[in-house]
Amino acid sequence: MNARETVLGRVRDALTLAPKPPAEVTRAYRTGRTLPDAERLDLFVDRLVDYRAAVHTCAADETAATVARVLATRGARHIGVPAGLDRDWLAQFDGTVQEDHADIPAPGLGQLEGVVTASRVSCAETGTIFLDGAPDQGRRALSLVPDLHVCVVDLSSVAVGVPEALSRLTPHRPTTLISGPSATSDIELERVEGVHGPRTLDVIIRTDA
Repeated sequence: MNARETVLGRVRDALTLAPKPPAEVTRAYRTGRTLPDAERLDLFVDRLVDYRAAVHTCAADETAATVARVLATRGARHIGVPAGLDRDWLAQFDGTVQEDHADIPAPGLGQLEGVVTASRVSCAETGTIFLDGAPDQGRRALSLVPDLHVCVVDLSSVAVGVPEALSRLTPHRPTTLISGPSATSDIELERVEGVHGPRTLDVIIRTDA
């Protein structure tokens, strides 16, 4: 008997002696929590700011003006957008817009000065925004390669906690979770931003949408 057979034999013996799992696993997750809009908004903004995201609130009919102002403040004149983004949101932007498509290599997205996307759902409790690759959000590379991400979030899509947020997602879709600008720390706890994604995250929350 070789070492491989010895190890596998011991694994089989251990599995034989282990207690059998129950036929059904009880999944009593905490779900269905709600908060009034004002409280949910305050909680979400507090978490976003804690993650060093810039937050802007506006009414739905002020989206174009807010997007244009944020891009102008950041000095972004050449931006990328997913194919399904609502173009009315860019009505007041006077720079150049590049529609993303799969034939553009990921390194080519680095030439963009920013990207504007929508979002699928968000979690107020953790300040996390979920993108699922829908036409108004685009492929994952689009929101990770450019150094500026302007993400539009409807307050109606902000859930209180993680279980409530996950229940709104389609499991088979590719999901990107965003909690503030990209950041990491080295062994000396020196914070470095922009390593795995955009260095700057601006979140526009439409409070009546």
